[in-house]
Order: sequence, then structure tokens, then C-alpha cells
Amino acid sequence: IRLIDEHLHRSIRLRLPCEVPAAALLSGGLDSAMICAVAAAQGVKLPVFTLGYDEYGAYDERSNARITADYLGLEHSEVVISRGDFDEHLDELIAHMDEPLNDPAALPLYLLMKKISSEGYKVVLSGEGSDELFLGYRQYFEYLDIEKAASLHHKNWLKKYFHSHFSMNREWEWYKRIFDDTLLFRTSGEKFTDLQQNMLLRRNVRDNESLRFLAPYREMFEQSSHTHPAQWYSMIDLKLFVGEHFLAKLDRVSMAHTIEARTPFLDHRLAEAAMSIDPGLRIGKGETKSLLKEVAGSYLSEEIIHRKKKGFSNPYMEWLIASGRIDLIREVNTQTGLFHPEMVDKYLEMARRGRFKQHVWGLYVLSHWIKRELL
Repeated sequence: IRLIDEHLHRSIRLRLPCEVPAAALLSGGLDSAMICAVAAAQGVKLPVFTLGYDEYGAYDERSNARITADYLGLEHSEVVISRGDFDEHLDELIAHMDEPLNDPAALPLYLLMKKISSEGYKVVLSGEGSDELFLGYRQYFEYLDIEKAASLHHKNWLKKYFHSHFSMNREWEWYKRIFDDTLLFRTSGEKFTDLQQNMLLRRNVRDNESLRFLAPYREMFEQSSHTHPAQWYSMIDLKLFVGEHFLAKLDRVSMAHTIEARTPFLDHRLAEAAMSIDPGLRIGKGETKSLLKEVAGSYLSEEIIHRKKKGFSNPYMEWLIASGRIDLIREVNTQTGLFHPEMVDKYLEMARRGRFKQHVWGLYVLSHWIKRELL
């Protein structure tokens, strides 16, 4: 605990600029609260910015963020975005992203950075990397549980059952991988599994095709001294999910407004220290971020430390449907023939019922990019 605390202090001290005004993003979660708390302990009270959503209280983190800001005595600004903002800025956001990146949080973050920039700030501290280092996703613990099925002696019946009872849900493929003795976890960025891709795309996608892209990383992991699945989860997510996805998004939405985003949790010495800790200690009793929560006990209240994680959720699908923009997916598919039309219809229908939302967002962003760049 002391080691993590020391590295976090050093990392934040290094990233607090003296020469330009700096701010921090503040959600209702632990990561951003810890950055602000450690900075405050160093005598720097960072002004903080939080997102809120018009008419969508379920996605709103303002009340939780306000509690944290008040607890730490920070100047707190709330930025509320509406469907009108979504319609007005979505095209320019996708242009700034340069590539079809499937992240529904990109537009809210883009609008938040726009506001922060308008207030004159040049540097923003953000909490990327904490979830991956300290096992902050509930999903990690689901995977760890499913891994245990690999040791079942009598799994042939289950294997046959899974092969003959197909489901589109990703959990079906997770269990299938275990019964087929293949790699279960393939990054948190895996939205379309191999089988989902095969059903959607007109071209054939072989089962386990995704392992081809992971092969160099898996080889690196197997040559290291690490063997525990949780170490693999953290390593591959830091390399791909954070490195290629979250940081690409953060860099592009911040630089679009001439802001430099800094990520204290991704300091290499802090990451090395966290990864060197016994996986059993990082897992604890199966609670997310148990190690970081122990460190946080010196800085934050129990209420802030243990409240339920919301993630950076927002009403992107409700807005996409209400705006009529979602029809672009069918329009582009008619021109390109990339996907089976009946599967596109199925995904769109499920998105309207609140399921497979990020799959459909990915299809929309890809369609938007194809129309702009290729058609």
C-alpha cells in the first residue's frame, strides 16, 4: 500500500504543471477522486469539471462528483449536454478522431474538453489506466470465475451442449472458449466476438481469428514470469485497450481543443509497481480496485471510496435513434454490401430495446467513416 501511495504521489507531482493553468476531470468514481485528493495533499487544489445529461438522470454523475468536490474543497464546474449538442457536434467529433473508434464516450468528452479549453486551461489530469492496473472492471472477476470451468474433469457434455445451442450473447462464446481449451480473455475492447463477426459480415471470419492479432502479446506474456490470468488481463488491456483505444480517444478530443491530457496512473514506475504485486492481493476478496481502495482510505471518505461504479455512460443510443442518424448504417450497407442485411436489422432492433448498444454504435461510427472517406 505504501509503495502504491508513494508512486502515485510522485506521478501526480510530476504531472502538475507550474507554468500553465491545469484542471482535472471528476466523475463520481474513485480514479479521478484519487488524483484530486493526492494533488490536494500536495497543496494543489485542482479545479474540476463533471459531465451531466439533460433529461437522463440515470447516466448523470454530477451529484456524486459534487460530494467529492465538496469533501476536497475544490472549485467544481458542471457541463450539461443535450441531444442538440449531440446533433450539432457529432460530425466534427468523428472527423477529429481520424479513424472509426468505437467509443460512445468520445463525444461527451470532446464537449467537456471544449468547455475546459474555453475557461483557459491548458492541461487536464485524467484517470485512464487505473481500472486496468487495479482490476476495476466487474467483468474481470466474471472472467476469473469462468476460467475455473477449464479445470472441470467432465466437461464433454457441456462442450457438446454449447456447440449445439448457439446464443448471440458474448457469454456463450466465453464458455465455448473454455470448453474448447482456447484463450478466454482477448481484451476488454473485444466488442464483436469472432462468431458475432462471422454472422454479421458477408466474408467468412474463422473461429479464433482474433488470436492472430493477439499472438505477439500472448507470446510476450508466456515468456515473462507471470502466469496468473489477472496479470494477462491487465497486461493486454494496458497494451491494447488503453494504449490503442482510450489514449487515442483522449489525445484526439483534448488536442482538438489545444489541451494536453495527462494520465498519472499510466506512469511507468507506478504501473511496474502495481504489476509486481501478487495477483492474489490485487484480486483481494473479489472486490474491484481493492488495493486502490486501501490507499484511498487515507484521503477520502468511505462513502466516496465504496459507492457503486457507473462508468462513463451516456444516452448515446437514445440520441442516435431519436436523431434518425441510425439509418445511416442501413444506407451505407446497401452501398457496400459489407454486412448481411438481416443481421444489421437484428442489431438495430435489439439496440432499440437497450441491448447490444455499443455494437451498434461501432457500426454507426464505421458507416460514418466509410461514407466520408470511401464512398
